[in-house]
Amino acid sequence: MANTPSNRRDPAKPYLLAPTDLQAIKACGVTFAASMLERVIEERAKGDPGAAEGIRRVIAKEIGGDLRRIKPGSPEAETLKQALIERGMWSQYLEVGIGPYAEVFTKAQPMSAVGVGADIGIHPESSWNNPEPEVVLVIDPAGRIVGATLGNDVNLRDFEGRSALLLGRAKDNNGSAALGPFIRLFDDTFTIDDLRQADLSVKVTGLDQFVLDDRSSMREISRDVTDLAKQTLSRNHQYPDGLVLYVGTMFAPIKDRGAPGMGFTHKIDDVVTVATPKLGALVNRVRLTTEIEPWTFGSRALMENLARRGLLAR
Repeated sequence: MANTPSNRRDPAKPYLLAPTDLQAIKACGVTFAASMLERVIEERAKGDPGAAEGIRRVIAKEIGGDLRRIKPGSPEAETLKQALIERGMWSQYLEVGIGPYAEVFTKAQPMSAVGVGADIGIHPESSWNNPEPEVVLVIDPAGRIVGATLGNDVNLRDFEGRSALLLGRAKDNNGSAALGPFIRLFDDTFTIDDLRQADLSVKVTGLDQFVLDDRSSMREISRDVTDLAKQTLSRNHQYPDGLVLYVGTMFAPIKDRGAPGMGFTHKIDDVVTVATPKLGALVNRVRLTTEIEPWTFGSRALMENLARRGLLAR
């Protein structure tokens, strides 16, 4: 662990990686009412953090009280959808938030995630971004949830806010998928119900003495984790190496860090800690994607490494 941070690493000695290798890295979005509202706000603000606060007040007044009790895909959700359309308040984020189909996207390529102690990346053109502390399901090729880990689904609010079609640019960047510190498999002391009840803490500390300390609770999720797993792996789509699945977060920080009304955004060298008692703590340092170590060790490099060590069976 002491040898893992890039600024203290001796590459000749062991250091920690993400606890996955060839598994697909998928993610679900807009699975909590609180973060769903923030996505609607981003969309209407067109990526401008200065416009967000006024829009936030209008959105909360119009629809904030209706969403937390709505089950996605239910008749009540369809009724609310029609009411919002009539009010001119409908959004693509509400479609996946309360509609029948969850948002599932590819967060990163297999083997590109970073682990505990590593640097995480913020795009140099982004001026509005935040961590997203999440439970990450570990799913086998048959679709069974066999364990879990923690994740930081590093998010660029300005990119996605300008257009949902920029989701890939907002989400899949060098060092933007953090996983760890380990995978905990289900057994008698750790079950799927522990995930359903998990409370995640997130802390951001900056060199400017700024501290953000908040929580995200899985009790507030609008879709059960088993439903998210089934919507990701099914007869329509298979993952022969299994996958890990970020299940979303209710965390969308609005605490001002600077000018009033400008909300939160990362600064270089922020330290982010995502923690929950039964999965440990995932700690990472924020850097620019262009300045952290590039991802070079892919599946080809893995096969060559195993072959050189005589570990590939015929």
